[in-house]
Amino acid sequence: MGEATQLPAHMLTYFPALLETINIAAVSTLLGAIFGLVLSLLSTRGLALWPRLTPLFRRIMDVMRAVPEIVIALVLIFVMGGGPVPALIAIAFHTSGALGKLFSEVSENADLKPVEGLSSVGANWSQRMLLGVLPQVAPNYLSYALLRFEINIRASAILGFVGAGGIGYELKNAMSWGQGKFDEAAAIFLLLFGTIVVFDQLSSVVRNRLTKGAAL
Repeated sequence: MGEATQLPAHMLTYFPALLETINIAAVSTLLGAIFGLVLSLLSTRGLALWPRLTPLFRRIMDVMRAVPEIVIALVLIFVMGGGPVPALIAIAFHTSGALGKLFSEVSENADLKPVEGLSSVGANWSQRMLLGVLPQVAPNYLSYALLRFEINIRASAILGFVGAGGIGYELKNAMSWGQGKFDEAAAIFLLLFGTIVVFDQLSSVVRNRLTKGAAL
């Protein structure tokens, strides 16, 4: 019972580490979405700025999502040392490839008539994408980005075990002490589990509204 009564205090203690994990996931998702957006438009048939290079950009995305985050993080930790930056770069790199592929599939279904209309009045490639394509695909893009954010929270926590900071690093330290820090490890598990459930439910609600809006 004594250990159970300490859970709220331990959860409060490790809350800053949880915020660090969420921040890593949020920033890496944002960076990955930006780079994924650019890669997707450059690799989408009918929209690509350089059509002959479309296969090259597709292969780049294949490589980016084929390499696991933990492998990239381990290499970066060896070069840069521990901390949140290696985790952020590793997750953003993988996210760019994953979201780029999903965004590209969405973009291929976009109506090209607005793009052709903008082209006829002299709009450049960036203007055609910004005004003719993005308004059509934005709800689906946001939906996929939110889904990826959920995945990245878990990835950020896992990378903490290899020295990339956040709640995972604190959990590793607590577990390394065995039963001596069982109550602290339990508090971290509860924090992480609750966070994943909350963000999963919130993003599900938002994604449902976005996809319904897009369907209408």
